[in-house]
Amino acid sequence: MAGLIDNFGRPLTYLRLAVTDRCNLRCQYCMPAHGIAIVDRKELLTFKEMYRIVRVLSELGVHKVRLTGGEPFVRKSFIEFLEMLSFNELLDEINITTNGALIGPYISKLEALNIKNINLSIDSLSKENFAKITRRDAFDEIFANLEALEKSTLNLKLNVVVQPEINTHEINDFVALTKTKNIAVRFIEEMPFNGAGLRKTKEVWNSTKILSTIKQRFPSLEKITTPKSSTSINYKLPNHTGTFGIIPAFTRTICNDCNRIRITSTGQFKNCLFDEGVFNVRDFIREGASNGDLKQLFLSIVSKKPANGFIAEANRTKNKRVSESMSTIGG
Repeated sequence: MAGLIDNFGRPLTYLRLAVTDRCNLRCQYCMPAHGIAIVDRKELLTFKEMYRIVRVLSELGVHKVRLTGGEPFVRKSFIEFLEMLSFNELLDEINITTNGALIGPYISKLEALNIKNINLSIDSLSKENFAKITRRDAFDEIFANLEALEKSTLNLKLNVVVQPEINTHEINDFVALTKTKNIAVRFIEEMPFNGAGLRKTKEVWNSTKILSTIKQRFPSLEKITTPKSSTSINYKLPNHTGTFGIIPAFTRTICNDCNRIRITSTGQFKNCLFDEGVFNVRDFIREGASNGDLKQLFLSIVSKKPANGFIAEANRTKNKRVSESMSTIGG
């Protein structure tokens, strides 16, 4: 059976799978202060269902999976699920995106399971500003876990959502971290996924402005050659241990080489971050679908993947305005 290739000739080899919609932080760009209406647990994919989905997709050429949330470590038995996935010999990479608050006790276990990359979301290096952004007092614990991860065998990336009027003054502080720390900082354009729509701000901080700000303090940056499907444009500074990059998530200049598909914690299959979900795989499985049925379904769905995020957004039928919580979508 052929692998997953869309109508634009893009092989789809990377799955982002949300294991929960729950989170222990309340980041302003992700959800409103009161949180979101979390779904009943029976509506979440079970770990057995997730394992089956990943296995079928891996047989169609998906060799990289990233587990997201919400916050994946808030879901009970998440580590046991990682152990299950580690038996899938068709996967080259199992990666995790986390806010870092709960990961500390599991770092050695993650190393033993050969988890490759940890993306830690942290948007401020100031305890006070961190609390303002996340509406929680968790900075000390998260930064301690950041340092423990940096010393581990895991590859550590920091995800920094650039938020106008909130943390733009800290951009170069994050770049400075790469001087001595073996990390990859990724600055992400803010997207309209806060449960209410993009915040109204006086400034537009796109990838061009972020890079210009960095060049003012670090003019000797050097561009790094990255894989075609990379979401970030990456750079390195002379005599710096780590690297940094910029992800043009909102301006969407990276769509042409997209190799990603997404499945939410409730089983919604998404060809694109900006679509509204094209099929509920959970219901299909619970209605008795075989693995062969799933393969045919996935092949059919990806053939309809849009050329880019702007088309995906324009094709939305239920709500033309993208306003879901990123916690619901799956990071």
